[in-house]
Amino acid sequence: MTGGEQGQGLDWRDGVIPVSRRFDDPYFSLNDGLSETRHVFLAGNDLPARLGPGFHIAELGFGTGLNLLALHLANPALALRFTSFEAFPLTAPEMARALDHFPQARAVAEPMLDAFEAGQSSFEIGSIKAEIIIGDARQTLPAWQGRADAWFLDGFSPAKNPEMWAEDLMAEVGRHTAPGGSFATYTAAGHVRRALASAGFRVERRPGHGRKRHMTIGCLE
Repeated sequence: MTGGEQGQGLDWRDGVIPVSRRFDDPYFSLNDGLSETRHVFLAGNDLPARLGPGFHIAELGFGTGLNLLALHLANPALALRFTSFEAFPLTAPEMARALDHFPQARAVAEPMLDAFEAGQSSFEIGSIKAEIIIGDARQTLPAWQGRADAWFLDGFSPAKNPEMWAEDLMAEVGRHTAPGGSFATYTAAGHVRRALASAGFRVERRPGHGRKRHMTIGCLE
């Protein structure tokens, strides 16, 4: 399963941080989620340095869209592609409420929120062409015809959402990665690192963000 919770219910920690009732896990770091996104997913994939026209980022777990917005803020001009796999999409009002916690991201979120409000799964935000593929990633990713240059692996924690990090799904991530492509994730769980190594990635553990000691990155060998 991936990301959001349409019709499943949210709790709001401190009135601002959405927590999935299904997975009992927050949608972003309690210690500045935008900074974590930049540290883990952007820097972890050596972005924006690697970006070029047509560069394709894929993601497991769209959630609030914060990672897409951080990419948009870091990339003012290059034409990029972004594909995210999400089983339980948030509603536009839920996303907007969550993003109010990050004024910089909220200020550029309107095209994404308008698309969600209109029921559109494909939209443009700045120079990024985004597509959100709705459904269980265990079915939707194997059927996907694309290959990503970089992956944001951002499902709920492996302890709460083990299906998202299973070896067969990580193998699909490897199969849908372009030569020399990369991934980054906030988790350093041993079974996740082993699954990604089995999928063909050279896996490294790096310092995590905030109170998290470690995160994981990798490059397809």
